[in-house]
Amino acid sequence: MASTSDFVVVANRLPVDRVTNPDGTQGFQRAPGGLVTALEPVMSASEGAWVGWHGGIDEELDSFDKDGIHLVPVPLSEDDLELYYEGFSNSTLWPLYHDVIVPPSYHRTWWDRYQKINQRFADAVLRIAAPNATVWVHDYQLQLVPRLLRLARPDLKIGFFLHIPFPAASLFAQLPWRKQILQGLAGADLVGFQRETDATNFLRSLRRFTDYQTKGREATPSLDNDLQNICRADAHPISIDYEQIQRLSRDPQIIARAAQIRHELGNPKTIMLGVDRLDYTKGIRHRLKAYGELLADEQLHAGEVCLIQVASPSRENVGSYMELRDQVELMVGQITGQHDTLSHTTLRYLHHSYPLREMISLYLAADVLLVTALRDGMNLVAKEYVAAHQDGRGVLVLSEFTGAADQLTQSVLVNPHDIDGMKVKIMEAVNMDEAEQAKRMKRMNHHLEEFDVAGWSDRFLSELADINSKSVPAKENVART
Repeated sequence: MASTSDFVVVANRLPVDRVTNPDGTQGFQRAPGGLVTALEPVMSASEGAWVGWHGGIDEELDSFDKDGIHLVPVPLSEDDLELYYEGFSNSTLWPLYHDVIVPPSYHRTWWDRYQKINQRFADAVLRIAAPNATVWVHDYQLQLVPRLLRLARPDLKIGFFLHIPFPAASLFAQLPWRKQILQGLAGADLVGFQRETDATNFLRSLRRFTDYQTKGREATPSLDNDLQNICRADAHPISIDYEQIQRLSRDPQIIARAAQIRHELGNPKTIMLGVDRLDYTKGIRHRLKAYGELLADEQLHAGEVCLIQVASPSRENVGSYMELRDQVELMVGQITGQHDTLSHTTLRYLHHSYPLREMISLYLAADVLLVTALRDGMNLVAKEYVAAHQDGRGVLVLSEFTGAADQLTQSVLVNPHDIDGMKVKIMEAVNMDEAEQAKRMKRMNHHLEEFDVAGWSDRFLSELADINSKSVPAKENVART
């Protein structure tokens, strides 16, 4: 497979999960997810490959094929995971890029390992990328890879997509290695973001902290920069596999399961739903506070309403996440202890992950979805909920601080920091008449049908293909000096 891949995807994880086969041997199955669904046609039409970690610790594997995709594993040790992943990626970059909701930690040992692992991923790409190949790098764990690839292989067409927000320059300024991160990203021909504000934040930081000049959506380096490519930054909001969600929402077994869920909860008048990773960015505590106060104010009543809160486990070895879980579970206990009756529960808390079919059943069972993230790059749960409701029923309560708020404008928008305001909006959702629900759902579904995940990848790759990977003309550099 050496140097024969015309299209290479690079992400922290390969799109597979390890499974135990019936004969007891270890194998892999394709992981669910919109990204692999969107890219599968592109990879099948070309000599495509996917570079990423396979999930094993201290384990080196040869490349292999799975469901028509060539997979190239990158090994990670236990120390790599601690320093590069749990450390720099998730305790430095993640909180910094999410508005410093939790203070980031800055450790030089984490940064050193981040550089080392990014080089390891870049080297894996360089071994397989054909001349003039297109390489699409994904997310905050690999922000140095575009520059490393550009320095080694100027012939490559390089795209990068950031799935999480990019912070304002005033926050990004905290990062001791801000210049290196920005230069790493600027090695790409096209850097994609979820929102226009993210692209603007990136360009402003690039102009402020490096030698790049910006005009419109393009950034140009100075003459003495060792990279001379023009970098373009644009919004390319990601979406869902709309057709798949739509199809599953009409499955008789899933519809029956949704009815069963309502029955098991005592057929309350209103079922609310929250679906999140257990993460401090998701605003779960704010949501529970508003919900608890509505019960205490007797605007909502046991027997008439139930909130299902799915909080899937996340980064359970990180201190801030352990603390969050304790706080959330304490709030859950307080709400149920104060407001439940022998025959009815006001809150069902589920600290699990669920397969897609069960999630669609939950979406169909829910009258109101509460998305109260304090900061979120997109939030695909909101889009899945809308797509599942082909019946025109249901209300989406959506945080203004999600990327999805830019597209799902018919949702009930909330500021999760404003508890009183959020309570008013929740009650607006609970009391919304069916005609208004149907009107809003129809408009949002029309948008999602037009802008699905396949269209997202097509638009990004088309823009990338239209960009000429070339050096900055010397006369332009002279004119700017």
